[in-house]
Order: sequence, then structure tokens, then C-alpha cells
Amino acid sequence: MKNPTKQNLKRIYAITLASVYPYYITKAEKKGRTKTEVDETICWLTGYDQKELEAHITKQTNLETFFTEAPKLNPSRVLIKGLICGVRVEEIEDPLMKEIRYMDKLIDELAKGKEMDKILRSSK
Repeated sequence: MKNPTKQNLKRIYAITLASVYPYYITKAEKKGRTKTEVDETICWLTGYDQKELEAHITKQTNLETFFTEAPKLNPSRVLIKGLICGVRVEEIEDPLMKEIRYMDKLIDELAKGKEMDKILRSSK
């Protein structure tokens, strides 16, 4: 979906975090990673703490609300580069879709075995 229509964007934004979260966990665990690492990655990106993340999952918060209410989107997220679903994440024009794809890309990196400090763009 290189140039999603407004209708497709609305549909994607309406997806709940609770509906994609189990897929993130499964994808990571299949590659020997943990739920804790998935949570750490999502919290790093959004600024939510563990308790807030779990509350959004329980409340069935949609992706639009999850990102627009994020306490502090990590400024280092702009360092996330590469392909996700055949599209360069850095070329995505829609701001909310870019945030969603950042999250997808981070989970992909986790599942591919990338080290946590590299996933979290640590300056160490």
C-alpha cells in the first residue's frame, strides 16, 4: 500500500493496539526474543510506561489514539530507516502512518535479532 487512500488510512488507524500486539509478541518469540523486549521497544518509541502500555491494550485503544496521546514520542525515532512492507519508512508522508510503521519496523528489527541498543538507537 504505497499510496494509501484516506479510507484505507482511516481503517488502519482504527485498528486496536490489542489486535496487533499479540502478533508482535509471537513474531518476536518465534525468533527467541521476549515480550519484555517488545514492551521495552514500544515504550521507548512512545514514551508510555509499562502500566500505561498495558492499560491501552486492555482498553482496546486504536492506533490513532495510541500515538496521538503518546506522552513523548522518542526524538531518535527519526533514525529508524529501511523497508517495511516494501515501503521506505523514511519516505512515508502521512505522519501517523509513519509512527505506525516505525513501530512495525522496530518489531521487525527485534525479530531479526538486532541488539537492543541498536534497536533503541542508543548512543553508547
